[in-house]
Amino acid sequence: MLKIILIAVVVVIAAILIYAAFKPDVFRVERSALIQATPDKLFPHINDLRNWAAWSTWERMDSQMKKTYSTNSVGQGATYEWEGNKKVGHGRMTIAESVTTSKVVIQLDFITPFEAHNMADITLQPQGNSTLVTWAMYGPSPFISKLFSVFISMDKMIGKDFEASLANLKTVAERQ
Repeated sequence: MLKIILIAVVVVIAAILIYAAFKPDVFRVERSALIQATPDKLFPHINDLRNWAAWSTWERMDSQMKKTYSTNSVGQGATYEWEGNKKVGHGRMTIAESVTTSKVVIQLDFITPFEAHNMADITLQPQGNSTLVTWAMYGPSPFISKLFSVFISMDKMIGKDFEASLANLKTVAERQ
């Protein structure tokens, strides 16, 4: 009986490992929100890393988080480093590209709790007097991430924080 149980456990573990191995080598999480503000009103909230404190959900997860900004926190080359509790970890973001009133591309380097190097785009598409804001994060999915995704959906885990952050951005931008 013990032999049958051990074989069953090995088969289940092997099946999980094989299933994980066939998952995509990249991931993408994306959310959008329609905000009643023009791109020129929204862009400064995104393009200045200091302004993220007003709307980013991650900023609210640790009130004691240590933050360091580059001398210039606006536009291409601006950096922001954080170190906080288990929820926010330690990492750095750098604006890799900034296209006035239409797009900000960010290099994300997570140090803890897991090392990862990803990209994020926030695009602004005018829709009359409103703007469709789309936030996407994407990057490589090494085997450990694929294995993790068998049990926990990256889309659901990060997507809810994107949704909350976009809702906060909507509130901040529409108050102006």
